Amino acid sequence: METTIKDGVFIHISRGAEDSHRVLMALTLAEKMSENKDVLVFLDIKGVEVPLKNGKAIEFSEFESADILLTKLIKKGVIICVCPMCLKAANHQLEDLMEGVQIAEKEAFFNFTQGRILSLNY
Repeated sequence: METTIKDGVFIHISRGAEDSHRVLMALTLAEKMSENKDVLVFLDIKGVEVPLKNGKAIEFSEFESADILLTKLIKKGVIICVCPMCLKAANHQLEDLMEGVQIAEKEAFFNFTQGRILSLNY
């Protein structure tokens, strides 16, 4: 049986609740791409606010909320990871993150797919 190698999409989110449209566009795109691509979502700078358990709700116009989109992505097995230094700089820890969100490790950036990697920044 032939196995098809899927390409990967690396989605980088550096904004938080202050730019809900940008955050929700990135998460919505991640969800759509995950239908037939390997996807990794990396959050840094203000983006570490997005997957906080008790963070500010991120909502905008016709988009699903960040909590709903993150839950869908995690259930699909999409890797959601945050920069450990940015998390610390924001005075948060691993325990503050939604279940299923992990601390970024450099090897995950290369190992989440066997295909080419497309990078999108939000």
